[in-house]
Amino acid sequence: MLNGIINIYKEEGYTSFDVVAVLRGILKIRKIGHTGTLDPLARGVLPVCLGNGTKLCDMLTDRTKTYEAVMLLGTSTDTEDTSGKVLETNEVNVSREEVIEAVNSFVGDYDQVPPMYSALKVDGKKLYELARQGVVIERKPRRIHINSIEITDINLPYVIMNIDCSKGTYIRSLCRDIGDKLGCGGCMDKLTRTRVGGFEIKDAYTLAQVEEIAKAGRIEDILLSVEEAFDIYECLKVKKEYKVKIDNGNPLYLTCFEEEINPEPDKIYRVHNTEDVFFALYRFDAAKNILMPYKIFPIG
Repeated sequence: MLNGIINIYKEEGYTSFDVVAVLRGILKIRKIGHTGTLDPLARGVLPVCLGNGTKLCDMLTDRTKTYEAVMLLGTSTDTEDTSGKVLETNEVNVSREEVIEAVNSFVGDYDQVPPMYSALKVDGKKLYELARQGVVIERKPRRIHINSIEITDINLPYVIMNIDCSKGTYIRSLCRDIGDKLGCGGCMDKLTRTRVGGFEIKDAYTLAQVEEIAKAGRIEDILLSVEEAFDIYECLKVKKEYKVKIDNGNPLYLTCFEEEINPEPDKIYRVHNTEDVFFALYRFDAAKNILMPYKIFPIG
């Protein structure tokens, strides 16, 4: 069984589910999960978890992401990108300075209304399913955070931006909102996700490359282990006398570890078992003064 993460470069035209389906065929395993949907129009980094690594999926989707986006001003569509039906076109009578000011105004927290063409669910139905039936419903805004936006080129009506943002951010909707602020409307023309947490586009593999590597029997060469995905967390080793506790995934007192620690509330640690093999992530519960199991990966 393969356990870990492969940094996939999702090509334009594929859905995230397409990528998973193709990988199942290439790697001949069923337990695969992706770490955050990318629209078919978009391309770029899509970390894919294999085997017990699928327990990582929700944690990886929580990480910040970076995109290169091309925004088209003066055009509004039902999908908020250029793949959709054009709803309105307007002249783009704005200056470079006005564009820069409008773009920069979205840095920080802002309440973003998600697009109708999205996988969010309302009353058990995905929004895009309702949209395809011609149904448009009111969506509640969601608080997201834009860490930074760097404008790399302005050639109106096109604007190219690098955007670093929190999970849950829709770049299509950001383009829509910037266009609305400028009074001319806007949509997304192209999108490339260049980073998810520590996974970068320069290290990503296309499906064709993965297939070649798998045929050569070298898939382990591109498989990031579960522990490597969490190397930002401090590592602790459990003392031999607490073997039963760690093997059963029990809570652990501070005295259970070979290292002396002074943890902060909610701090997460990588925990090795008594054989010095990565076993789990533990989170410190300050109220109980104990480390509680957060994610267990018995894959040693």
